[in-house]
Amino acid sequence: MTTGLTGPAHAVRPSFRALLAELARAQKSGAGVPAYTRWVNRRLARGVAAAAAARGVGPNAVTLASAALSVAGLVALVVAPVSAVTGIVAAALLAAGYVFDSADGQVARLTRRSGPAGEWLDHVVDAVRTPLVHVGVAVAVFVHGAGDGGRPEVAGPIGGPGLMGVALAYAVLSGGQFMSQILAEQLSARHGRAVSEPSGALKSLTLLPTDPGVLCWTFALWGAPAVFGVAYTALFAANLLHTAVSMRRKHRRLSGAAPSTASIPTT
Repeated sequence: MTTGLTGPAHAVRPSFRALLAELARAQKSGAGVPAYTRWVNRRLARGVAAAAAARGVGPNAVTLASAALSVAGLVALVVAPVSAVTGIVAAALLAAGYVFDSADGQVARLTRRSGPAGEWLDHVVDAVRTPLVHVGVAVAVFVHGAGDGGRPEVAGPIGGPGLMGVALAYAVLSGGQFMSQILAEQLSARHGRAVSEPSGALKSLTLLPTDPGVLCWTFALWGAPAVFGVAYTALFAANLLHTAVSMRRKHRRLSGAAPSTASIPTT
């Protein structure tokens, strides 16, 4: 009987420091990765992954913890009064969920438990969470006033219904962008169309408005509705522009790929 990472079941697990050092030596490339994810979230995720592996916690448990933290943050927005404290708590929970989301794959590598089932679970959770954040905003705006005479407790200058509309449009946009990214990666690999991304710091800083971590911490402004409304709408506009450019680039690249003889799955 083995435990994957540590060999025989009676063997002592590597220490937190040893696992952390192993992860630091085997980090993914930062090419095309937004700044917060690249320099903050991944560093925090290494600590979570090393701690989880040192205690024998598996990657699926980390994935589910990530989902639970994100849902808790959204529940706080909906059920708690609109205040600075609510915003900070929600932002911290959502950001923690994002850290754990980045940690599960690292736990899988450390514990030698990576496999298609774990990858599937990770993608399913991400596919649900990505639009759910914005659906949560729409629900919270409705609960805290936009559905009761249009009172602007949670709305910015655009008004309650306007912010709800932005949130729902953001949900559709984020879901489409997630699917576009996942499919492009899979199809590019299948057709041998490897993609090289610029890895410089300037590129990472330019991509900050598209960084999930930035979105998470935007909720710290929840107690100042007008400021939150402007910041959230600005992020939506930036992501709309980025998604349009990104999808056009992906379509052009895949249009030049050789046709596949493999059958296309249907639903």
